[in-house]
Amino acid sequence: MTGTALILGATGRFGRNAAEAFGAAGWHVRGFDRARDDLDTAARGADVIVSAWNPPYPEWRRLVPGLHRRVIEAARRSGATVIVPGNVYVFGPDTPAPWSEMSPHRATNPLGRVRIELEEAYRASGVRTIVLRAGDFLDTAPSGNWFDRIMAAKLGKGILVWPGEPDIPRAWAFLPDLCRAAVELAGKRAELPRFCDVPFPGYTLTGGEIAQHLGRLTGRPVRLRRMSWLPFRLASPFWPMGRCLLEMRYLWNTPHRLDGARFSALCPGFRPTPPDEALSAAIAHLSGPQPGGAARPFDADSAGSGGPA
Repeated sequence: MTGTALILGATGRFGRNAAEAFGAAGWHVRGFDRARDDLDTAARGADVIVSAWNPPYPEWRRLVPGLHRRVIEAARRSGATVIVPGNVYVFGPDTPAPWSEMSPHRATNPLGRVRIELEEAYRASGVRTIVLRAGDFLDTAPSGNWFDRIMAAKLGKGILVWPGEPDIPRAWAFLPDLCRAAVELAGKRAELPRFCDVPFPGYTLTGGEIAQHLGRLTGRPVRLRRMSWLPFRLASPFWPMGRCLLEMRYLWNTPHRLDGARFSALCPGFRPTPPDEALSAAIAHLSGPQPGGAARPFDADSAGSGGPA
């Protein structure tokens, strides 16, 4: 089943990959310019709205509730199903893993509370909603996430920078896979519960395991180097983003994975990209030894916000 997909945030990480995935699957993809377009008009005739707007962390409390109220109202008027890229912030450090659609949302920190309230608003609205929940992103282009802007920035020197405990498992999602999953679920939207929370299993990897994968891909040993959080703490009094990154630091030291049972039941034929292929795509734009011998320039800016919108 195909149709028309309205992509909100099509220039962002999830939105860009979603536009590509829906287009490749034969959907008519409709973009949106917040400076020029009217949301109700853009949503008219859309079968699915991909709600991938993601303001910077410091703006979440101020902007996120209003942005998603607009999406809910547009979906109510158009009858569209909303796909929300969910994250793991709702669980907090005290929710036992594995994290599933049945796990309680125990986060008490400000960013976690924003995400809890966002999902509760969709659930209460009665608008048909799919929350596709994932861990940190692996992208195919430099997009400001933890992996490309901090962790792999020194890969050309054989170093993987790790922001937390290197032996703790954590959830990762290869964005092309995640957005293929969104397309599959969109095609089954009429069969799903009105509010459908679907954890995407992706990969569960420690820092050491990622270093091993990258060593195979680059043909040289990759050693882990622990990232210092001191610059974040020193800058946090006058750097709002730094305060937000410190707030979410606990996820680097909290073992977690996403339970894929529900996703497997809904999409039994889904074939994920093998981790080596996903990581190869995630480092293809970096300099240093690459699969096939290609050398690419680094994108060595400061840390991005990390995680899905």
